[in-house]
Amino acid sequence: MATSVERPKFSKWRQRLFPVHGTEMSKFIPLLLLKFAFSLIYTVLHATKDTLIVTSKGSGAETIPILKGWFVLFFAFLFMLIYSKLSNHLLKSRLFYVTISFFLFFFFLYGFLLYPNREALTPHGMADSLVELVGKERSHWVAVFRYWMDSLFFLMAEMWGSVLILLSFWGLANRITHATEASRFYTLFSAGGHVGVIMAGPMIWYFAKAFGVDQFEQTVQYLMGIVLAFGLLSIFLYWWIDRQVIAQQESSSRIAQEAKCKTSLSLLESLKHLIKSPSLGSIALMVIGYGLSVNIIEVIWKATLKLKYPDPRDYEAFMGLLSIGIGSLSLLLALFVGGNIMRKWGWYIAAQATPVVLGFVSLLFLGVYFLTDSSELLMGSAALGFLVLCGAIHNISCKAMKYCLFDPTKEMAFIPLDEETKVKGKAAVDLVASRFGKSGSSWIQVVCMELAGVGSVLAVVPHLSIFVLLAVTGWIIAVFYLRPHATLVPENT
Repeated sequence: MATSVERPKFSKWRQRLFPVHGTEMSKFIPLLLLKFAFSLIYTVLHATKDTLIVTSKGSGAETIPILKGWFVLFFAFLFMLIYSKLSNHLLKSRLFYVTISFFLFFFFLYGFLLYPNREALTPHGMADSLVELVGKERSHWVAVFRYWMDSLFFLMAEMWGSVLILLSFWGLANRITHATEASRFYTLFSAGGHVGVIMAGPMIWYFAKAFGVDQFEQTVQYLMGIVLAFGLLSIFLYWWIDRQVIAQQESSSRIAQEAKCKTSLSLLESLKHLIKSPSLGSIALMVIGYGLSVNIIEVIWKATLKLKYPDPRDYEAFMGLLSIGIGSLSLLLALFVGGNIMRKWGWYIAAQATPVVLGFVSLLFLGVYFLTDSSELLMGSAALGFLVLCGAIHNISCKAMKYCLFDPTKEMAFIPLDEETKVKGKAAVDLVASRFGKSGSSWIQVVCMELAGVGSVLAVVPHLSIFVLLAVTGWIIAVFYLRPHATLVPENT
């Protein structure tokens, strides 16, 4: 493959907007489309899982920490164990096909079998007995069991982002992309994901509003149909990349040796390997810091959002509009800000930008919350609407920064590492550290509510604010420590 020195330099505007050489299109375009499809699917799943959990009778935003803190974390560890074992015996392409087929089969099963028979499959009698036993203030624990099919959907939707986007897509991109290409490609890959998020928004809004009050089943089925269609497109794109891009590089590049040489570390040995790696430890702290700080605020916001939109159709429609906002801002940042920051000031400044912005919007939301009287929230006043708006600004800003700068800088930090560290370490960081960040925030929220003896996360916001501050501070320190290990520099092409 030609190096950047042999290629002509870009014009000023093309360098800012689309710094991809013609000879790189066969690699870049299918990867871009794959990121688009994965992100569109994730957006549909994310909006649907939140709507199902938050708006169900007897459930609420307080159920989310239970799911993330215990249910999802357990299966994340289990999946990492299975994934680690399979990676020693299957080619990467076969591992991908097995993984995505499992996900798509479940979403088909949920949309066309489990959800249509939701009431018949829901053990209301046993769940009501459990509520009487543990008390109404702990009904959010029972909701995980009561709506077990929604809990499974929540699990699979959460795992889609960790497994298909973080492991499969970015793992593939890291395998076939050089460090010099990454500084130009990765923000554009994120931009492709933003377009997917933007396109998903109107789809979610339309199907949420297209049917009557008692016809949310049709909404779920149409959305699962979208997931299946773009899932099949993803399989085709991966097949194309495997046959047309990787196959052409096998004879002369490092990828041939990496693909044929399967790592033989056990899960325990790979975790020991991670502990000894300062770089992976710092990357893991970045991921944990993001997960803790974002999810604590997000659950508080979703609790207020349910007060504003108790109807699942309205809630789902709002999530669709939110997706448009996230995707639009993310796309603008990716095209005009993210890549330029990366190329002009380098990895370190780009990596520090996310915790700084996140800290600011977190303080904005918390400040408005503390200035709003609790009675105004329950009455659905204008103060509630303004708080929901501030939460939306927080959510949009955090997700936009994540897609624009956090994900690319995190993935670029893996590139200088050896292949063994990439495969085993990335699986542990993306699955375990990511889950620990989200689950850690859930444990904090659950413990605070239990110690306070309350059933609402809104009652423990002052305590949770302290943990948000600590998480953002630790994240900034982790990026500072990783700076000497991140040898990536801006590319002056």
